[in-house]
Amino acid sequence: MTDQKLSRRGFIGTMSTGFAAMGLSGLASASPVEAKAAAAAKPDSPDAWFNQVKGKHRIVYDVPAPNGIMPFAWPLVFLLTNEATGSPASDCGVVVILRHDAMPFALNSALWEKYKFGERINFNDPATGKPATRNPFWQPGPDDFNVPGVGPVQIGINQLQEKGVMFCVCHMALTVDSAAAAQELKLDPAEVLKEWTAGVLPGIQIVPSGVWAVGRAQEHHCAYCYAG
Repeated sequence: MTDQKLSRRGFIGTMSTGFAAMGLSGLASASPVEAKAAAAAKPDSPDAWFNQVKGKHRIVYDVPAPNGIMPFAWPLVFLLTNEATGSPASDCGVVVILRHDAMPFALNSALWEKYKFGERINFNDPATGKPATRNPFWQPGPDDFNVPGVGPVQIGINQLQEKGVMFCVCHMALTVDSAAAAQELKLDPAEVLKEWTAGVLPGIQIVPSGVWAVGRAQEHHCAYCYAG
């Protein structure tokens, strides 16, 4: 979420808009039992998505803010070092939660360019050293990321997804940040939220909130690692 302040009424309004966009408008007023049953009934629900976490060795990387390459390098390190100690990727479950100021990493490069996410979250493109106008971690070039002593590393979101890493993004951050951007640019908040939601990268699951996802990951026996 950005530092831009929203009124309490405005914040609640953006939350309501967000629930509606997710098809969860009824959950805001439903009882906990009803809400859980409604979510479980949807095959693409966040709870159903978490049921896909597999393997004996499970970990969740909590990413509330940019932290260089670490949120994307550590999942690869986890897989490689497990393999080196006898546990193949098929026996590992890795979840990455993109929330708060790290939310834009879940969005496509067109949105990075349009909304100047590199400036908004103070993240430079490793290829240019300037504020990123693309999502650096989506389909990166072969030499975009180099680690001393290791060399080029394949840590794009798409590359990690191919290895079984699961990514999700905080819908609360999508909702509030898009409303703040809309307010700043004098745009319709509902339309900006719709645009950002449509711009979530393939294979990334939208979850009600990042902190909700942290809880669900640990309920699914994922060890916790702060990565932001």
